[in-house]
Amino acid sequence: MDVYQINSMSGTAKYAGRGIVTGLSENGKYAVCAYFIMGRSANSRNRVFTRRDNGDIYTAPADDSKVEDPSLIIYAALRKFENKLIVTNGDQTDTIYNTLACGGTFEGALETRKFEPDGPNFTPRISSMLDFENGFSYKMSILKSADPTGGGCNRFTFSYSPCAGVGHFIHTYMDDGNPLPTFTGEPERVHIPDDIDSLTNEIWDNLDNDNKISLYVRYTDLENGKISEKLINKYERI
Repeated sequence: MDVYQINSMSGTAKYAGRGIVTGLSENGKYAVCAYFIMGRSANSRNRVFTRRDNGDIYTAPADDSKVEDPSLIIYAALRKFENKLIVTNGDQTDTIYNTLACGGTFEGALETRKFEPDGPNFTPRISSMLDFENGFSYKMSILKSADPTGGGCNRFTFSYSPCAGVGHFIHTYMDDGNPLPTFTGEPERVHIPDDIDSLTNEIWDNLDNDNKISLYVRYTDLENGKISEKLINKYERI
């Protein structure tokens, strides 16, 4: 595939697991991030996104009485630290936040973590950080098992200079399977429109209807810092 080719979300796998999109809108005006979750088991599907008063996004049980194991499904999905926005698929959000608060780095924080302990899948930890300190830039990361037994962890970090209309899409799995096949290669290049509704609809409509659970999309105006956001939950919180 040509390195300059930009994909649509229409090629999203039947089971992509959890996914992060980060990039710059076509008009160059908005820094964009999106995060979605999917689930196959009852425990994984028993989730919603909730917004805290400070604007941070957390996962929460849709029905507390049905929670089986909260350890890998309840976490902060998006947190803001000073002029940085952290988006991840697990509790490494807090690891990154706390490391930054102590003067550390995104990469340094993730050196202390590895993939999820859910063999035989060994779900990768995927993360993104949007940095608004000097204009706008972003990084993405994936931590995944080095072998089928979970014997080691490979860590990959990607650092981007934003290009108008271009985003990068990373997800935990390549498709459905048993065990689930881990995401491979670099984050995929995808188109980022100027309109938040267009991106929200494109992502949500292209996620498998049986497995999709929640989606959060955030556009930040780079001129004035104004935030536009969309949050979709398939299930209602009881």
